[in-house]
Amino acid sequence: MKETKHQHFIIYKPYGYLSQFISNDVKSHKKRYLGELHDFPKGLMAVGRLDEKSEGLLVLTTNGKLSNTVNSAKFEKEYYALVDGHITQEALNKIETGVEIGFEGKKYQTKPCKVKKIETTPQLPIRSKKVRDNRHGPTTWISVILTEGKFRQVRKMTAAVGFPTLRLVRVRVNTITLETMKVGEIQKIDESKLLF
Repeated sequence: MKETKHQHFIIYKPYGYLSQFISNDVKSHKKRYLGELHDFPKGLMAVGRLDEKSEGLLVLTTNGKLSNTVNSAKFEKEYYALVDGHITQEALNKIETGVEIGFEGKKYQTKPCKVKKIETTPQLPIRSKKVRDNRHGPTTWISVILTEGKFRQVRKMTAAVGFPTLRLVRVRVNTITLETMKVGEIQKIDESKLLF
């Protein structure tokens, strides 16, 4: 039996899109899906989803085994989060050592991660839905590097220390980065690049 050749892509997921390709739910006709952006091959899945209000790097593959590997704790995922207020070093330390968040109706203690303040505003594309600006109060960009990825985890972590997330962009998965990708841009990639 011939082994099927898997296909892999990276995409800059736009704000307002779900990390799935289509929906069979009649109630969700107002939602936007990745399938609207490109004619993707059958059997493609998102590796480590981004919620509807989050943007950035999303890896897509037809290989379920590879998906599990990339989602494992060995692979770092880096996010840039714009938070409400001047975040304190104490709050950053708390996020770094682990905070308690709600997950699937239970309390969950996040694993230690790497967090730092970003001194210069990152050069990211303008979001389709305007993010409030500094006229409505101060904001801070931070970098959060996780090896886990619970649902809405970064948002829950920043909220737990009193600095809600206003914008969230995943900029890196392992060694793959957004670099200069435009919103909605799709690139085909080689499997070796994913597992580097």
